[in-house]
Amino acid sequence: MPVFYHLIIYVPVAAADTIRKALADGGAGRIGNYDSCSFSARGTGRFRPLKGAHPAIGSIGKIEEVEEERIEALVAGDKLKETLKRIREVHPYEEPAIHVLPMVDDESFLAD
Repeated sequence: MPVFYHLIIYVPVAAADTIRKALADGGAGRIGNYDSCSFSARGTGRFRPLKGAHPAIGSIGKIEEVEEERIEALVAGDKLKETLKRIREVHPYEEPAIHVLPMVDDESFLAD
């Protein structure tokens, strides 16, 4: 049975389409006979750059709030490394928030 992961990426709204393209180009978002599948929700991201940081948004020592999108997509294990590489190449943040969660395919619960 193939191994799948659930990717979650937080990105400023202006960069969301770039991240979705990187996901698709890396092979994420493939479900059956569909590709480029993802889900997005908007919210507010908060952070404070510390000494030594080189923030794309905000300034050292000041809490910043940014309208962001949370982008989620499914990726097969054999596509994970390439997908993560592509995301990091285009993500505007110095320290992008990327979560990789192992998944269990719902179809496995239906099998006899």
